Amino acid sequence: MIGDWIDIGWVNEIPVRGSRTVPVVGGEEIAVFRTADGRIFALANRCPHKGGPLSQGIVHGHSVACPLHNWQIALATGEAQGQDKGCTPTIPAKVSGGRVLLCRASTLKAAA
Repeated sequence: MIGDWIDIGWVNEIPVRGSRTVPVVGGEEIAVFRTADGRIFALANRCPHKGGPLSQGIVHGHSVACPLHNWQIALATGEAQGQDKGCTPTIPAKVSGGRVLLCRASTLKAAA
């Protein structure tokens, strides 16, 4: 059902191995990532370590490196990798008809 999803634009507007951000009124900005294999992931745009903007990090495989201290964050789970501990909230995302959709309930929860 489309009412359960928020359309944020065309998938090709997100660079391969890159991201774009989505503002959330009254809440945290969301970073939407596109991997080299074309998968789409969405996370709160903050590293669990020091709050660095993950959208400015380097995407490799299915993780992103925080631009502040190089923490590796798994895009699917938001979990810090290796010896690092912490988790960034994830938002369910999907592509339908070339459009990127974010789960409305999770997006609104991120705004709270």
